[in-house]
Amino acid sequence: MYNNLQIGVTENLTSSGDFEMSSQRVKIVEGGKLVIPAAFRRELGINPGDTVIVEMAEGELRVRSIPSAIRRAQELVKQFNPDGRSMVDELIADRRAEAERE
Repeated sequence: MYNNLQIGVTENLTSSGDFEMSSQRVKIVEGGKLVIPAAFRRELGINPGDTVIVEMAEGELRVRSIPSAIRRAQELVKQFNPDGRSMVDELIADRRAEAERE
């Protein structure tokens, strides 16, 4: 049924000598469904039944795995905590101090 989706593949040789797929043409099928090519799913660690994050950014549709989205969120939060303090420990200490004052 989906054999006609894989029309063309562009591959690039990375500096490590591995091939990296950079783009592939696919068709949108009935119901707006898009089949993500198997090589891309493997690269992203996406399996049938997994939930993914889909976002529009700069006029592009981007698909990320949940672990990838979590890593990205952690990177963003690190910008506000460059010295690596434990925010959890600080919150607990604040709550204990607050409780003692009451």
